[in-house]
Amino acid sequence: MLHKLRAAMVAPGRELLKGEVEIDEFFLGGYEEGLKGGRQHGKKVLCGAAVEVRGQGSGRLRLQVLENSQAKTLEAFTKETTATGAIVHTDGLPSYNGLAGLGYEHRPRKVASVAKEDKLLPRVHRAISNLKAWMHGTHRSVSPEHMQVYLDEFVFRHNRRGTPMASFQSLLGLGLTHEPVTYREIIDRAA
Repeated sequence: MLHKLRAAMVAPGRELLKGEVEIDEFFLGGYEEGLKGGRQHGKKVLCGAAVEVRGQGSGRLRLQVLENSQAKTLEAFTKETTATGAIVHTDGLPSYNGLAGLGYEHRPRKVASVAKEDKLLPRVHRAISNLKAWMHGTHRSVSPEHMQVYLDEFVFRHNRRGTPMASFQSLLGLGLTHEPVTYREIIDRAA
């Protein structure tokens, strides 16, 4: 039943993020013995995160499972989540270098030029940290084939954190706009 509710948490015609947006990619999964370096992921799932900048705080969030961290994948994630013309802040990963050519004002931030790493992309890093705490504290573990629906649930909760009482009404309204998710569709996703 929860998978059916999670499937309804994504508004079909939701608006793209705009203004200033922080974008980063991260691995989601527990500790794995023997991995060295930040890009080794073992069984972890690579995800992308994009969050609007609203003063010192965070605006709307988007999360998505990513196939890899190559330019083509990260550019597609940016186009799916962020309106062209937006100011996009990223880390110094070269895969983001093509964003300016896609109509974004790209402002990469490098760790060496920032006094403290937490200030590199503070809003998106805070959202990622909150997601990881929520996943570990609430779900303990999530299989990779179902990861996207859990990310969608977190986005739904994050984007409505200021109006928790209205979240239920929003979910009911969104549920009416979606086709029902069958048990077979849920099981087939895991296959």
